[in-house]
Amino acid sequence: MEFHRSHRVGDAVHKEISALLVKGLKDPRIGFVTITAVEVTTDLRHAKIFFTTMGDEAARRSSEKGLQSSIPFIRREIGKHLRLRCVPDLHFVFDSSLDYGNRIETLLKEIHSEDGHGPGDSGDN
Repeated sequence: MEFHRSHRVGDAVHKEISALLVKGLKDPRIGFVTITAVEVTTDLRHAKIFFTTMGDEAARRSSEKGLQSSIPFIRREIGKHLRLRCVPDLHFVFDSSLDYGNRIETLLKEIHSEDGHGPGDSGDN
């Protein structure tokens, strides 16, 4: 039962934080941020929020600092909208899986172009 509850709470937290980002947090450091996943511990005390952002490393660090400083406000808003006995502590973590996937895709394209075969070519010329 707790396993399912932590997933439901994670989904609800994900929706609330995404809605706050759409409305716009007041911190100018927060750029174009997307919440990719939320993992909540089974005791519902901690939530790890994975995010990505557009831009370079400096933009990522700036957005991360802005998100960190917005944690008290975000927790208050989550507390207002969700019926939880205890609002989880929020921990923002940059999600590098998209960068990793893009890097793999780039490497695969380079391999195909070096072989003289584009993606989808069967090589039967």
